[in-house]
Amino acid sequence: MKAVQGKKKNKAANFVIQGSILAMAGILVRIIGMLYRMPLNDIIGKQGNGYYTSAYNVYNILLILSSYSMPVAISKMISARLAKGEYENCRRILKAGLLYATVTGGLAAIILWFGSDFFAGLIKTPYSSYALKTLAPTIWIMAYLGVLRGYFQGTGTMIPTAVSQILEQIVNAIVSVVAAGLLFHVGEGMNAAQGAKNYSYALGAAGGTIGTGAGALTAFIFFIFLTAKSGRSVLKQRIATEELSEEAAKYARRKRTRYRKLIYALTITVLPIVVSSGIYNCSNVVDNFLFGQGMDKLGYSGEEIAVFWGALGQYQLLFNIPVAVSNALSSSLIPSLTRAVSAGDREQTLKRIAAAVRFSMLISIPAAVGIAVLADPVCNLLFISEDNSLLIKLTMAGSLAVVFFSLSTVTNAVLQGLNRMEVPVRHAAVSLVIHVAVLVVGVLFISDFKVKKPQNPMVILLVALVALALSMMFHLL
Repeated sequence: MKAVQGKKKNKAANFVIQGSILAMAGILVRIIGMLYRMPLNDIIGKQGNGYYTSAYNVYNILLILSSYSMPVAISKMISARLAKGEYENCRRILKAGLLYATVTGGLAAIILWFGSDFFAGLIKTPYSSYALKTLAPTIWIMAYLGVLRGYFQGTGTMIPTAVSQILEQIVNAIVSVVAAGLLFHVGEGMNAAQGAKNYSYALGAAGGTIGTGAGALTAFIFFIFLTAKSGRSVLKQRIATEELSEEAAKYARRKRTRYRKLIYALTITVLPIVVSSGIYNCSNVVDNFLFGQGMDKLGYSGEEIAVFWGALGQYQLLFNIPVAVSNALSSSLIPSLTRAVSAGDREQTLKRIAAAVRFSMLISIPAAVGIAVLADPVCNLLFISEDNSLLIKLTMAGSLAVVFFSLSTVTNAVLQGLNRMEVPVRHAAVSLVIHVAVLVVGVLFISDFKVKKPQNPMVILLVALVALALSMMFHLL
């Protein structure tokens, strides 16, 4: 009895440890991301940062639809079969996942490459098409990377994911700054030759996105070597630690699932996560579209819209640091929770949910207070050469969204781990409707009352933040 209790405690402790490892890696990644964005912002300016942010919003949606859910889906399937001792099926899931990634990632990359001009025109930042094209191959790489990360997360180890994220961001930072500087100068030459002024910002933003692809490729190569070297041994170690009887081990080896069924199961697992994540995360694209349309209606040029949207991109940079902790907890929680549910262990299920929520709030609440109080000195420290008055107001107003976003991320992971896949979909849809309704009403109200032109960007951006907060509050309910 004591041995069983000790084993449960060790598993619970391991969940917290693995989550902490991934959380620390996530925070380090966000800090590196914040630091390299400082010289990048100095190179491309707010206008270039606007093109950069707009491109990323479109990229993120296609990434979600194609491969964002792969780590969650693969880790969930792997952990469920490990709990049943189906080790051979775990290896087959890996192969099925790579095939799935080839199709979905390739399709998304093609859509982004050939549809870049359409997407850029839709959000009223046509020069962001250059950045969109450079991001197209990255989607394909990320699809494979998501499968490999999910495989190792499903076996209960977050260290490969943590190491790969750090490597990815380091390469991303170096390549982004260097490529942005080189292409910005190329763009200046194009401006001089064609009598234009936007090519430097557009190509500079594209240079920044090249770093994203270089970082993803580095992480992918790391996982290829890791999988070839120790991927199979991970499962062999799990077989040894589970202390299966010889008969049970033989049964597990015989119980193979056909690839067709595995791909079908993967699709069924992926689709609810894709739909909920897509709806849940498309708020940025909705904001981008409505903001662009609203500002265009008020008489602002595409260049001015890009500048204002660049300020929101800087706010998101600060916002994402504490949220990284919740994302890390979610990644470690899902496979751990799935194993507990598959084993019918209600006590461990409740303990892991409670630990994840407490840990997330322990980070997000102080972070929200700190962001609100220290907005002025932090923004001026990070972006020295600019007027940060708009950014400071956005940061102070949007600080509370950190708490809502962090908690909703964890609760989504809980529902996915409990096999309640339909609930996040339903909540995400309703929250998006609320988000859009508040935005539309707010923009129409501002337009009808003809708020002074210099104040319009701030007011509309604040409306977007209010809409986000309200939608997150509903999501928690």
